[in-house]
Amino acid sequence: MSRYLVPLSTLLTLAIALNAQPVAAARLNVVFILADDLGWGEVGCYGQKKIPTPNIDRLAAQGMRFTQHYSGAPVCAPSRCVLLTGKHLGHAEVRGNLQAQTRFPEFKEGQYPLSEQAVTFAQIFQKAGYATGAMGKWGLGPVGSTGDPSRKGFDLFFGYNCQAVAHSFYPAHLWRNAEKITINAQPVPGHAKQPDGEVKLEDWIGETYAPTLLIAEAENFIAANADKPFFLYLPFIEPHVAIHPPRESVEKFPAEWDAEVYRGENGYLPHPRPRAGYGAMINDLDGYVGRVLRALDKAGVAERTLVVFTSDNGSTHPGRADSRFHVGGAAPPFFNSTAGLRGYKGSVYEGGLRVPMIARLPGRIPAGTVNDTPGYFADWFPTLCEAAGLKPPEGLDGESLWPVLTGKSKTVTSRKPMIWVFPEYGGQVAVRLGDYKLVRQNLKTKSPGAWEVYDLSKDSGETTNLAGAQGELIRQAEELLRREVSENSVFPVPIPGLNTAAR
Repeated sequence: MSRYLVPLSTLLTLAIALNAQPVAAARLNVVFILADDLGWGEVGCYGQKKIPTPNIDRLAAQGMRFTQHYSGAPVCAPSRCVLLTGKHLGHAEVRGNLQAQTRFPEFKEGQYPLSEQAVTFAQIFQKAGYATGAMGKWGLGPVGSTGDPSRKGFDLFFGYNCQAVAHSFYPAHLWRNAEKITINAQPVPGHAKQPDGEVKLEDWIGETYAPTLLIAEAENFIAANADKPFFLYLPFIEPHVAIHPPRESVEKFPAEWDAEVYRGENGYLPHPRPRAGYGAMINDLDGYVGRVLRALDKAGVAERTLVVFTSDNGSTHPGRADSRFHVGGAAPPFFNSTAGLRGYKGSVYEGGLRVPMIARLPGRIPAGTVNDTPGYFADWFPTLCEAAGLKPPEGLDGESLWPVLTGKSKTVTSRKPMIWVFPEYGGQVAVRLGDYKLVRQNLKTKSPGAWEVYDLSKDSGETTNLAGAQGELIRQAEELLRREVSENSVFPVPIPGLNTAAR
């Protein structure tokens, strides 16, 4: 009998191991795709007529599209902070775009870092045994700082650590975790002017186009981790200016779109065909989404992968030097990028904050559905944790959207007020209470603006200020801000009703 004991125990061990593999493989994967400065109306399923976005539209047809979803902030770094930490701007550590060097002179690139104590949802997934990766733009702390992505839950980070470096699509280097990788011996700067002479596309084209490396890395990550649960964060850099897409992308669009050449008057790079170039960046972004979806299909994991697509803030705002162009030569008016919403990037009006948001999970999220539930970036931490069956930390500001996404609830019945406390662009605050949006601007100037109140259920364009008849609502908003905004001396903004700017 003894000669059979070893083989039987070995078989039992193998059986247990084999049975364990499907259990691990069945866990939910997450792919979170974040566009950069993509406006609410810049993709087809949100009304865009000029720029084809078939892959994003297909994602919407296969999932749920939200019509009242908001970013964490109206600019890049604080929006990403809210997203990753689940804290609204009243509690977020990073509330503006501040270079790390202003407070930490030892760092030559990168933005103000998340602290050691800050917890991201990537850390929760990593601790739960997920493979975690990020490819794209970081902006929450230099390599080697407390905000280094490798210290915030990512096994692999590949891309731009610094937002300023990401102004160029042909940079000198990208980062693979702590390794600085040269990709262009002769990089193309993200900023230049050409007041005279012919503006040529080829003058601003380098050897290695960074976005092609980012999407290839994302595909490799999916293939390499198909047999285990994974979390993949893809903060792509399109369509943030500079307008810098390859010639073949630009030439897909009509020559008659561009009667005027952009010479860099409003910052970033000159471009001979700025409208075509801007459209090309969004079309290229759509192509990356398609490649991600195909990679999931090829790996055989699409049916158990939650895919989320959204943007970090609204479309690029007007420039100051030349009113014909927005910053970087972008053309949001030509493309109707805000689809009638007021304001652009940098503003707490709807056009600066309301963003596309689509989620797909076959068999769980009803296909082809549209939902008007208000939600914002602070909601994603609890939502992703509930979706994956993970326990979120205490003290998050958002609400889980998972019951809405899966059709168990039509809306978030316990919706907390949504809060934005933004120290830049003059100092601004906004609060959404039910259907009402309350806004104050220029809080850091000598002439602070008065409260403005809009009923978004009737006035999504924020055209009719109801402040005169909404004194009680204003009182509620001020009390909420007094209660919900913690002190932050690095990113101060005066809070209405308080005699302090250290908020």
